[in-house]
Amino acid sequence: MSHLSPAFWAVIPAAGVGARMAADRPKQYLQLGGRSILEHSISCFLDHPGLKGLVVSVAFDDPFWPSLPCAADPRVVRVDGGRERADSVLNALLHLHAQGAADDDWVLVHDAARPNLSREDLNKLLSELADDPVGGLLAVPARDTLKRVDKQGRAVETVDRSLIWQAYTPQMFRLGALHRALADSLVADATITDESSAMEWAGLAPRLIEGRSDNIKVTRPEDLEWLRLRWAKR
Repeated sequence: MSHLSPAFWAVIPAAGVGARMAADRPKQYLQLGGRSILEHSISCFLDHPGLKGLVVSVAFDDPFWPSLPCAADPRVVRVDGGRERADSVLNALLHLHAQGAADDDWVLVHDAARPNLSREDLNKLLSELADDPVGGLLAVPARDTLKRVDKQGRAVETVDRSLIWQAYTPQMFRLGALHRALADSLVADATITDESSAMEWAGLAPRLIEGRSDNIKVTRPEDLEWLRLRWAKR
């Protein structure tokens, strides 16, 4: 394992609307501990000495982003988001290329609605993957018994959970390789749900780094409530 934390760029795709939260604004702008979820998701990177810069992809008509304090931070650049997550990440990578970032620079892509990333996990990802030929992602082994179901919602098989991990973020890849994988998979109309799936589609095998299970993604109201209660105990 390398103990050197490489310098890196961060990308936050934040153009989604988060319909499952049934809120009056995209979920990344809901409040948590006096700041928006998005500000918390960004802050772990801004506090890191290895950060070269951070690109946030937001909807072109997003009325909330300009009012955030971090929108005026010189290390943070806003670009237009796309229809899907892969489009938003690709727009951010194109901007980094235009700014002179190198193909072999590391890029860490992190969910806008994952505000509880620990510095410990971020450092672990950076050090474990510093010399990796492919890159990888934070992930958590499945804990529960897993079922494969039929179209009627009935269990047809119990899946071997030792082979199943939940993919988290950040996901860390070289700028050039990730750019090619995302661009090619979009042209091929492949189903790309995260950056790792694009790299897998390109024939590469990203490494999974076990992270903390409380690095949760806020997708439903109870997720936000769970974090509020947890943070209140700090």
